[in-house]
Amino acid sequence: MLEILMIEDDVELAEILSEYLSQHDINVTSYDEPYTGMSAINAKHFDLLLLDLTLPNLDGLEVCKRVAKQKNIPIIISSARSDVDDKVRAFESGADDYLPKPYDPKELLARIQSLLRRYKSQTPKDDIEASPTFRIDKNCREIYFHDKKLSLTRAEYEILTLLISKKGNVFTREAIAIESESINPESSNKSIDVIIGRLRAKIEDDPKKPKYIISVRGVGYKLEF
Repeated sequence: MLEILMIEDDVELAEILSEYLSQHDINVTSYDEPYTGMSAINAKHFDLLLLDLTLPNLDGLEVCKRVAKQKNIPIIISSARSDVDDKVRAFESGADDYLPKPYDPKELLARIQSLLRRYKSQTPKDDIEASPTFRIDKNCREIYFHDKKLSLTRAEYEILTLLISKKGNVFTREAIAIESESINPESSNKSIDVIIGRLRAKIEDDPKKPKYIISVRGVGYKLEF
């Protein structure tokens, strides 16, 4: 069953769409508050985000931008705002599709299926790097650890890919920031350390005694496996 996150402040519409999509093996988790929705997307794997633009506390365009920066997830904008400028800004913010309200749920289903087919199309062999421990699917921007897919933010994916592809090489925090598109090169060392800590929590048996992501005192980090 597909898992979709919906951030939509129209509760009645959210219920109608959720009920319809459930008939097609799609489970919808719905939030009417953007910050709660963004927290959920970091706590659980979702196959797609369905996002309204007119939301309380935070505009949907800003939500789109933040999610696209952190997660490699398809995003469909579902909005009554049909101004061309809003559509352009949505795509510039990382949206993959824009569906003006009102619309028939059948069209939404078709767009979801079409978008997911593009995202989950067969990966060329050249876009896969594999080892007994880690497997990188570059086309889908996914990493598998002992054949289990890791739930990673975009920054986590980029850093772990860098470390895996150059196993044993020591990278300074500055080099990691420069090599990772999602990280500002001016980011503090503490920001890199926080991301490394999150990665360790996802792959290490004991994050306090890591055996994969190793700290090199006074230099930075390397990956051993």
